[in-house]
Amino acid sequence: MKQYLDMCKFILENGTYKSDRTGTGTISYFGYQTRYNLNDGFPLLTTKKVFLKGIIHELLWFISGDTNIKYLVDNNVKIWNEWAYEKYKKEPVYKGETMDEFIEKIRESKEFADKYGDLGPVYGRQWRNFNGVDQLEKLIYNLKHNPDSRRHIISAWNPAEVDNMALPPCHSFMQFYVVNNKLSCQLYQRSADIFLGVPFNIASYSLFTMMIAQVCGFELGDFVHTFGDAHIYSNHMEQIKLQLSREPRKLPTMKINPNVKSIYDFKYEDFELEGYDPHPAIKGVVAV
Repeated sequence: MKQYLDMCKFILENGTYKSDRTGTGTISYFGYQTRYNLNDGFPLLTTKKVFLKGIIHELLWFISGDTNIKYLVDNNVKIWNEWAYEKYKKEPVYKGETMDEFIEKIRESKEFADKYGDLGPVYGRQWRNFNGVDQLEKLIYNLKHNPDSRRHIISAWNPAEVDNMALPPCHSFMQFYVVNNKLSCQLYQRSADIFLGVPFNIASYSLFTMMIAQVCGFELGDFVHTFGDAHIYSNHMEQIKLQLSREPRKLPTMKINPNVKSIYDFKYEDFELEGYDPHPAIKGVVAV
């Protein structure tokens, strides 16, 4: 994952201090790109341990079209909890519950979750129902029937609905590309939290590409990651510098159940990571 570390170093050396929506402050650089050959191993960061369980469950959640955090909560994945909680705090029924108390109500009550666990029309909604269009279904069909097309695109950025989302999509636009029977994916990410979010995004979209390649009968190409505002939050500087002091280790291998032939049939148990030997995890506070 030298590409990731090189990006971190580049932003620290060339970025500019910039204020942001959260009030935290960032070192920001506009316009950067990395590339990962998916035949070289699964691009899961080794300079800190990354929570793969959360990545897989979130991706399956996107694919299903779900936008309610209950599925994630039931599987002990916390990555969307803050946004649901912040949304709940604006409701008239909010009585000062802590986030833990709120999440416990989501876990225990489907009725409560149905009312207060939804994030609005975020990623899964746009992938599966962008103003009535199932973009994922259309993508799979077109990849199988017209692989040389330049229109293999899924957009999560929907101007008609973005104001109703708990968080407008950061990883907002992807394009797939087939050459020599190899499938590649390029993701445009408008806003990129380099320390916390980007390691998740790299692994998630690489895995998504591998899954689509399997169900469409392609070999693996590259994952190309293009950034708009690539930023390191001011309270993540020491964590980034710690990673830069660590030597990257060999990439792991992702094994996917070869019997799955539909993108909608994947389950958490269909994925097995082999040879992952990362440095210890590094904690950081998410800016909401």
